[in-house]
Amino acid sequence: MTSPDAFISIRNVNKFFGSFQAIDDVSMDIAQGEFFSLLGASGCGKTTLLRMLAGFESTSAGEIFIDGQPSADVPPHHRPVNMVFQSYAIFPHLNVRDNIAYGLRKQKLPKAKHAALVDEMLDLIKLPGYGDRKATELSGGQRQRIALARALILRPKVLLLDEPLGALDKQLREQMQLELRALQRKVGITFVFVTHDQEEALTLSDRIAVMAGGRVLQVDTPSGLYERPQTREVASFIGNMNFFRGTVRRNGSAMAAIETEGLGQIPVPAKDVEYPDGAHVQVALRPEKFALSATKPDAAHSVAGTLSNAAYLGERSHYYVTIEGKDDPVAVSSPHLALVNNDTSQQTGAPMWLSWSPESIVVLDAG
Repeated sequence: MTSPDAFISIRNVNKFFGSFQAIDDVSMDIAQGEFFSLLGASGCGKTTLLRMLAGFESTSAGEIFIDGQPSADVPPHHRPVNMVFQSYAIFPHLNVRDNIAYGLRKQKLPKAKHAALVDEMLDLIKLPGYGDRKATELSGGQRQRIALARALILRPKVLLLDEPLGALDKQLREQMQLELRALQRKVGITFVFVTHDQEEALTLSDRIAVMAGGRVLQVDTPSGLYERPQTREVASFIGNMNFFRGTVRRNGSAMAAIETEGLGQIPVPAKDVEYPDGAHVQVALRPEKFALSATKPDAAHSVAGTLSNAAYLGERSHYYVTIEGKDDPVAVSSPHLALVNNDTSQQTGAPMWLSWSPESIVVLDAG
């Protein structure tokens, strides 16, 4: 049964290529007008799932509904979707106007209507006056916009995007992320976006499905995935994370405690720890959740250590602090030099203090 709010509903979908299972019992809903991303490493199944939405691959089991209609027997050219590929597939023998209008060739529109639609798309992608340019005269970012316009001119209900920014350099890619998000908000249609880049997914998406091994590990908002990951796999894939082995200690009161390697005993509201006394868990803390100082801070929770490495990254610096009881250094991220006392604190082996708030920790299964 599909959710009443779902525009795309994926129900218990599996996909096999011979004996290899590429998609493993995936179920999720995507709302109308949502920018939804499928995020994961290469081979996780995200592109296969996108191709099933497009109709280029069939499901081995399960159902996909688009706008309330089952899609199993609907061929790609009859589905209310269009797709943008990483390669853009711009036709080199056609100019910009003819590339954008390529999908209209079977609609037999009046010339004036045809031209007006193309001009509308050129304005939408901020390339007015480019219609007569040759495809070979376009930059990478311009080609990407043309590919988007060619897909959008057909007014699909869903736009599928398979790593469309992957071929761009870092600076242009970041610029196009902002333009793509603004474009999606303007046209208001559902975007389903595939990427392996976590920062890209966090920047663009209303919600994200993190995938691994053909399974969906967690579907959540960008802030939900970052602040409240449900598994170590999600926590380590979205941003950087420090992990500490721990053991739950309950005393029957409103508070519990977790005895951790390196950080000592951390109090936690009992309602936030769904584990029995003595359970082995993992405590996770983001690098920016630690405060760093060269002298002991006035904080309820702190631990002494030594600086093992530091990296200057312009607006921020990354520090690695060795503490007793933990084999690998603790990663700390902070505004450059904002939380250390003097230049000598940057030297390897310098004493350091880490402090943190118990509210910043995430408790996960031991795995």
